[in-house]
Amino acid sequence: MNIEKLKSNLRGLTVEDDPATVRKKSRDFYWYSPVLKRALDHVTGDLVVSPATEAEVCRAIAAAFDADVPVTPRGSGTGNYGQAMPLAGGMVLSLGGLNAITHIGPGTVVAGAGTLLGKIDAATRAHSGQELRMFPSTHRTASIGGFIAGGSGGVGSVRWGGLRNIGNVTRLRVVTMEASPRVLELTGDDIVKVAHAYGTNGVITECEVPLAPAYDWVDMILGFENMGRAAAFADRLGNEDGILLKELSVMAPGVAQDYFPVYGQFVRRDQAAVLIMVAPQSASALAAFVQRHKGEMLFRADRLPEDDRRALPPLFELTWNHTTLVARRVDPAITYLQTLYPYPDHLDAVAKMSALLGAEMRDHLEFIRFDGRMVCSGLPLIRFTTEQRLDEIVRLFEANGCLVFNPHRYTLEEGGMKRSDLSQLAFKREVDPKGLLNPGKMIAWDNPEFDFKSDRKYLFSEPTAG
Repeated sequence: MNIEKLKSNLRGLTVEDDPATVRKKSRDFYWYSPVLKRALDHVTGDLVVSPATEAEVCRAIAAAFDADVPVTPRGSGTGNYGQAMPLAGGMVLSLGGLNAITHIGPGTVVAGAGTLLGKIDAATRAHSGQELRMFPSTHRTASIGGFIAGGSGGVGSVRWGGLRNIGNVTRLRVVTMEASPRVLELTGDDIVKVAHAYGTNGVITECEVPLAPAYDWVDMILGFENMGRAAAFADRLGNEDGILLKELSVMAPGVAQDYFPVYGQFVRRDQAAVLIMVAPQSASALAAFVQRHKGEMLFRADRLPEDDRRALPPLFELTWNHTTLVARRVDPAITYLQTLYPYPDHLDAVAKMSALLGAEMRDHLEFIRFDGRMVCSGLPLIRFTTEQRLDEIVRLFEANGCLVFNPHRYTLEEGGMKRSDLSQLAFKREVDPKGLLNPGKMIAWDNPEFDFKSDRKYLFSEPTAG
């Protein structure tokens, strides 16, 4: 690694090497995990390069290749498990300057990888009353390229599934890590080579994703007497085809009271809370459905005066990974897991794991469409004691048939979110022959003895060999 040679090759580009600035841009939300906090707290790059165009991306990559310097692509740094942290130092390639929205059409938008999701939604709503199908709870601050490279789904997944589902990302432009970088256009099955691959298999510069009709979604909170009834209601509601939802989340009793002070005032401590975003035309049907199932309507944003409604944060900012964020602000001893409960016994599995872990865990469920079925993903709040006990809890989930996407690991394989197989490895060898892209994140690249025949389940399907 020759940093001085790299700096010389980068003349004319925006380069920052102030240690404090570089350290700041070498971080993400890894500290959600006490394990990653210990393991990654020292990590920093050597410099940050901020290209403004795809051509500048190609130039920066060529310069790094020539100087044998690792490159870690970065969006907005809103990831949770060290995806954008430069384990081997080198260049942090900050893609926030690629933020142009170049096309909005019926059901589609094309934007630079660094474009913020909130900016895309604002533009598509203003242009033609459309919006993104799905986004993470970091909607205001996350970039589209970072979401695709590091995310899996979020608000909207109750209707549209996840990024893994074919059709939820329609095209990507990707720059290779070679002496003369190529720009590839990936569509169809080829997209999974780089989706949720942490930038190990190419640098995403442009994204084309589908849009859906935009609605003035109505935030609602429902109350139920216990977690079992709340989860059963949410499962039925998610399967109710005539009610259009954007978000469907369930929190155990006390979670809203302890961690959501603005909204907790609407929920009694003994109530499990169901958090919902519903299309306005479905609000009356949902109210009837709630009454039918003996739930209690605790909060409806559309019944508030407009000024009061504007003063509240969006309800989705209390769901998905934001639940952990707001809980940790109150109690830093809180961490979390990411699980998928096995269909069709997912509700029984939720109850069983809650009983097994007792006070160590407080339930947080996200209902999502997974391969055409309504299932629930868990982002439970876990009280951290030791790393050994956290590993035991992970094994306990897995022993009871639950798929765990371990947020306390920074590699693709250990997290379990992305398949790493021979065809993906072959693609990396093709586009990154020196292994300079985000090194340390793919075990299969670093370990020739990696077992590709493991029967472990993965969230992403096997990519085709390009």
